[in-house]
Amino acid sequence: EPPAFDRARAALVFDDQSRPLISGFKFSDRTELASVFAKWMGRAGKDLLDADSIITPTPLHWKRLAGRRFNQSAMLAQGIGAATGRQVVLQMLKRTRATPPQRESPSIDARRRNVAGAFSVRAHYADDIKDAHIVLIDDVLTSGATLSACARALRQAGAARIDALVLARVVKGNVGAI
Repeated sequence: EPPAFDRARAALVFDDQSRPLISGFKFSDRTELASVFAKWMGRAGKDLLDADSIITPTPLHWKRLAGRRFNQSAMLAQGIGAATGRQVVLQMLKRTRATPPQRESPSIDARRRNVAGAFSVRAHYADDIKDAHIVLIDDVLTSGATLSACARALRQAGAARIDALVLARVVKGNVGAI
């Protein structure tokens, strides 16, 4: 099944070298890495970031955000916006229900079911999304289920083009996702 987004770019391959950096950022409050990661992502995604692109992160459910204290995708989006001068809208998408972490889902189908219908567009941004080019930001792309679920919500709201820009991509046959 093809993804719901149009194109994707990653700054890194998720492997034995990148895993400790990304895990430290995501789970151990190594937020100082966000600016470096954002610069790498900006370079990797330069062909995605048009002058009129709107950058938005994949959202966390409020319960997970309270536990982690920050949304790593939002930090990356802000850094990419600062590095590239592109517009960033942090609250465009909302996670409408809490879902188990994707790393707990054993298969691609389970990952898709886990996030199906879990995202919506905040009504306040409906006019901004209509016919827009949206660049979704996330930390790790494994199956594409989360980004596709976000992209479906954006398409329903009228986005013309949706691209994904991630810090790292899990490559088939390599290590598993975090």
